Amino acid sequence: MKTIFDETVRIQLIDRIETLNKNSVALWGKMNVYQMLKHCRVYEEMMLGKNKYQRVFLGRLFGKMALKEFTQDDSPIKQKTPTLSQLKIKEKSGDIESERKKWIALLNEYANPQEHEIVHSFFGKLNQEQVGQLVYKHTDHHLRQFNA
Repeated sequence: MKTIFDETVRIQLIDRIETLNKNSVALWGKMNVYQMLKHCRVYEEMMLGKNKYQRVFLGRLFGKMALKEFTQDDSPIKQKTPTLSQLKIKEKSGDIESERKKWIALLNEYANPQEHEIVHSFFGKLNQEQVGQLVYKHTDHHLRQFNA
């Protein structure tokens, strides 16, 4: 399975991120390109253990089952998969270039992963392998959303 910890995969994702600009339009969903970039940055901060969020109730009930489905193969995340409320970006505009640079810097941190416990607000506790797979899938999902 593809993982963010694989240097080749990480470089390919970053190359795709570099193609995004103010004119990038979503093929599905409600986010504009700025909101998506910031959403992905905030997501990386959670997955790197920089921000912690409370588990959502539905995640406590179904998180482990959903995690198994998300990490069973390389299939992409489905279109219109709901966004966790903690990761929704309300402001509609901002500095696209700055958000892109911050996101790329966070993705580059996976080149030298630190051992720390990650508790995803929906899936719960994650091991390093699950982190690598989910970060890849989440990044790929949003890049496909913007045809990148």
